[in-house]
Amino acid sequence: MVLDRLTRLVLTICCLATPTLQAAAPPSAEEMWQIIQEQQKQIEALKEQLEATNEKVKETDEKVDVAGEMIEQAESKVSKAASWAENTQIGGYGELHYNNLDSKEEVDFHRFVLFFNHQFSDKIRFYSELELEHAVSGDDENGEVELEQAYIEFDLSATQHAQAGLFLLPVGILNETHEPTTFYGVERNPVETNIIPTTWWEAGGGFHGELAKGFSYDVYGTSGLDVNQSGGNAYLIRNGRQKVSEAKANDGAVTGRIKWTGMPGVELATSLQWQKDVTQGDRGVGATLFEAHADIQRGPFGLRALYARWDLDKSNVINAADPAAVGRDEQVGWYVEPSMKGRLWRIPGELGVFARYNVWDNNKGSSTTDSQMKQVNVGLNYWPHPDVVFKFDAQQQDNDGAKNDNGFNLGMGYQF
Repeated sequence: MVLDRLTRLVLTICCLATPTLQAAAPPSAEEMWQIIQEQQKQIEALKEQLEATNEKVKETDEKVDVAGEMIEQAESKVSKAASWAENTQIGGYGELHYNNLDSKEEVDFHRFVLFFNHQFSDKIRFYSELELEHAVSGDDENGEVELEQAYIEFDLSATQHAQAGLFLLPVGILNETHEPTTFYGVERNPVETNIIPTTWWEAGGGFHGELAKGFSYDVYGTSGLDVNQSGGNAYLIRNGRQKVSEAKANDGAVTGRIKWTGMPGVELATSLQWQKDVTQGDRGVGATLFEAHADIQRGPFGLRALYARWDLDKSNVINAADPAAVGRDEQVGWYVEPSMKGRLWRIPGELGVFARYNVWDNNKGSSTTDSQMKQVNVGLNYWPHPDVVFKFDAQQQDNDGAKNDNGFNLGMGYQF
């Protein structure tokens, strides 16, 4: 009985399984070939997709590399630009003048100056000064474009330095520092204009540094003057400046200065220059400049005083006109300038008042001509900001041998 039931169960399972076994039968050869072809098409499609993907990945890698190089170049440029900006300084100054004098009535943007300085390293620096005078330069124009400084300075030690190039000579108060905010009066004083003569630059090299606490020195060998030897300007020092423009270099000059600044607000200095021949080999006229000055600012009170003297030798050419023949073997000048500076109640900035007495003589050696010039200036400076100034001064001359030039001057100036 049990056996019969088992037999019927087995037979029933076999009957039910028969269609499944028939459906699971292996495909024919033709069906297999079709399946293989379909799979091959799929494989080829996948290969094409993979190749396309690889190409895109390659292109992406190349773009990433190019972008990386561009970023590196940009970073390098930014770094160089940042370094240049950090190590380069730009500055300048300018001054506008109105002169109402017996000799002229005019308005003039007298000077527009730019400074470009660069720090190459901790020990090597470059300084320059480019100036446009009288607003317009060119043929038949009043102005000039001048390079007043372009030199390299080297640190030999913490207190000793060397420099070479084109630079202002260390003589007087204004020759090296003449920004309009640093001195009284609209125009630069006549002694440091006609005797020293400011502004005076040469090409060469030398050394400067500290000698002891409060004491410093400068010593330079440079190009020299080439004065006129005839005419109304014969042996005038100011007209002998060559400005390092295709300058004759037969005879150079040596300039030295000793300066003391051991007390705050006090500068005492003396300078000496010697040139073997200020005619650059034509007549053998040696020349020596001696200058001494005091520049004091103690609290609201200031005092400037300066003395300068040129001594020119006799010409060594027989029967040739020499400085003594035109009275210019001695050229002398001096001035004294007291001042007072302070703040005004409820007015921003500072106001300074000054008086200056100037005496100069470019023909002192002459015994037949009274050539001494005397001029008094009184006026004021107003600084609404330490780097901006407005000026007024009146001048009065008392000259026995020349026509007086009296009147007043107005001006403004700035530095940055």
